[in-house]
Amino acid sequence: MEITIKKFEDLSIYELYDILQLRSEVFVVEQDCVYQDIDGKDANALHIIGKKDGKIIAYTRCFAPGYYFDEAAIGRVVVAKDQRSFKYGHDIMDASKKAIKKYYHTENIKLSAQQYLIKFYQSHGFQPIGEGYLEDGIPHIAMVIT
Repeated sequence: MEITIKKFEDLSIYELYDILQLRSEVFVVEQDCVYQDIDGKDANALHIIGKKDGKIIAYTRCFAPGYYFDEAAIGRVVVAKDQRSFKYGHDIMDASKKAIKKYYHTENIKLSAQQYLIKFYQSHGFQPIGEGYLEDGIPHIAMVIT
């Protein structure tokens, strides 16, 4: 998988379309969750894109400290269903953490994790904080690296 990092204005319309399509495939269709994925925040995000054979198969978006949380943030962590056995989720998370350090000069990161992925995020140094909560009808928990 080849990983690139782009600001919103540097995305081609085809990349943006493919990112939104992947997010919709997983978060709306696969997880059967009706929610507002296009939330007006993409223009302020750093987009971490994983491509394989020219197709976007993994993705995250990252935010500077103070935009989404007090800490830098990683969100919309997604890997195409047919690509999950290759462990690309680990690669895209590693790239996201490095991008935050490079572009935002911090290693303090917060994310809102689906609870069934707690061990995955713990393997990347995140620790749960607070109580779990429902986000769009799915159990989540806040996790941080400080």
